[in-house]
Amino acid sequence: MELFDLSGKVAVITGSSKGIGKAIAERLAEHGAKVTISSRKAGPCEAVAAAINAKHPGAAIAVPANISSKDDLQRLIDTTREAFGKIDILVCNAASNPYYGPMSGITDEAFRKILDNNIISNHWLVQMVAPEMKERRDGAIIIVSSVGGLRGNAVIGAYNISKAADFQLARNLAHELSPHNIRVNCIAPGLVKTDFARALWDTPEAEKRSSANTPLRRLGEPDDIAGAAVYLASKAGAWMTGQAMVVDGGATI
Repeated sequence: MELFDLSGKVAVITGSSKGIGKAIAERLAEHGAKVTISSRKAGPCEAVAAAINAKHPGAAIAVPANISSKDDLQRLIDTTREAFGKIDILVCNAASNPYYGPMSGITDEAFRKILDNNIISNHWLVQMVAPEMKERRDGAIIIVSSVGGLRGNAVIGAYNISKAADFQLARNLAHELSPHNIRVNCIAPGLVKTDFARALWDTPEAEKRSSANTPLRRLGEPDDIAGAAVYLASKAGAWMTGQAMVVDGGATI
């Protein structure tokens, strides 16, 4: 267990009131970390934190924040430090995709929202936590990207552009921060059964169609991604940085 032991570590996970972010928070707490649950709405955040605290007393707090607001994100970081004293692990999981259709039809406003929420908000968060990680010469930053960043698509092109940019963000940050023993990596999930992707799996026929070309013949569950986050956050991933870990049931092979 030593390789995956997160005792004494503190993690901030955005978009963690449901889906992949919630699963990551639950597993990090299970391995000993203190976790901050964050998404836009307070109620769902408080419910997840309460459930974690029922299993691991004192392990979780809820801090609602909108990733489009730099002030909200600074409050998220400051409140976590006030509660737990430090931040060792940052998981940038929250993202948005307000547009489904060809690039020729996307408005400037929708395009900017995707880029702001899926790239710039991650940049802000890293800027907020990196200084203290440098001081301690220890830290793990995980950006939840997508296999969409590895290939084109006719209807979620802007989203895929943002996810491809996240790969490069991690590579650049790894060059800057890894000399301080701060590791920066991406997880690139395939199609996971979350509310975010519900339209692609919410009927038996849709799920069968979506998983037909996946070698493991099933879609992902949020917990399938959580294990990758535990690896990247822990001693087990101590020599991995600047990488994109693809977890997709084999779909991209």
